[in-house]
Amino acid sequence: MSETDGQPKQIRVPGPDHPITVERNPARVVVTVAGRVVADSVEALTLREARLPPVQYIPRKDVDMSLLQRTDHATYCPYKGDCAYYSIPAGGARSVNAVWTYEAPYPAVAAIGEHLAFYPSRVDSIEQRPRG
Repeated sequence: MSETDGQPKQIRVPGPDHPITVERNPARVVVTVAGRVVADSVEALTLREARLPPVQYIPRKDVDMSLLQRTDHATYCPYKGDCAYYSIPAGGARSVNAVWTYEAPYPAVAAIGEHLAFYPSRVDSIEQRPRG
């Protein structure tokens, strides 16, 4: 069990009371900020968690990491694990901590490792387009 501030972190497994599914998105997912394509992938994963809106997790290899800047911000999810954040400087103040990633996700969501997700309100767009 992980610890934070000397207290054990609670680890939960998705189930009927808090379902989480991760599926391959059949569409092409494109993320833009300040007129620039930050991510473009045909290998995105869609994570659906309880009643939350679906989230697109994009493989790190399909993200222009040169446009991102790692921050010290961190959070914890008992279902997914420790979460790290990136800002997108080109997007200005709106794009601070716009990107998150679980670098060592818990086994139930292991597929999202090496993937990044974007807050829709902190980028210009997250489009799902037909592949082609």
